[in-house]
Amino acid sequence: MSCRGIEFDAGSKGVEAAMDRLSYTARMNMQAAPQRLDVKAMALHGKPLSGHEALSNYKRLASDLHEPAAELLLTWVASFEARGGATGATEPWLHLGLDTRFPMVCQRCMAPLDLPVSIRRVFRFVATEANAEEQDDDSEEDLLVLTREFDLAGLIEDELVMAVPLIPRHDVCPTTLPMTAIDADFDESAANKPKPFAALSGLLKSKT
Repeated sequence: MSCRGIEFDAGSKGVEAAMDRLSYTARMNMQAAPQRLDVKAMALHGKPLSGHEALSNYKRLASDLHEPAAELLLTWVASFEARGGATGATEPWLHLGLDTRFPMVCQRCMAPLDLPVSIRRVFRFVATEANAEEQDDDSEEDLLVLTREFDLAGLIEDELVMAVPLIPRHDVCPTTLPMTAIDADFDESAANKPKPFAALSGLLKSKT
């Protein structure tokens, strides 16, 4: 994983526009993602939600970051909309945008690595878990189950946790990496060791 960032699902123009509309004042006002949302009502309402909060609100990230999560900030936008589905019924959709950074340690040079993270995801809501399983293979977008108490904060945390690289590395490390070398004395001692198979070969030759 490089330090250039993380991109998911190219995102919708609505989310990008909402990100752009977040003024300096809005970004400075700390607002956490809600844990209970009526998805259908939000889709019909059509107004994006947005916030700016500390990553320390997302406990599962803490052990993966090189700096205290309380000092790191996340900007998020959640835009809901209602679309006509294949059956003609209206289906709620969610466009999610997340921007933050992960301070980590490069596993190649062990120097600090500041990883910008930009996540854009699109979700479609279905009525039941069974519907989600049935449609999952044929669906380009991710599927979520419709609820009146949708945990947006939980979804955001899931996305952030999945964005943490397994092996964080710089594209180009800022320091020169030490080259692997074999100790010269070890080489010499190894060369002087008796070779049992060579001795056996000589013995066989002497008998013939």
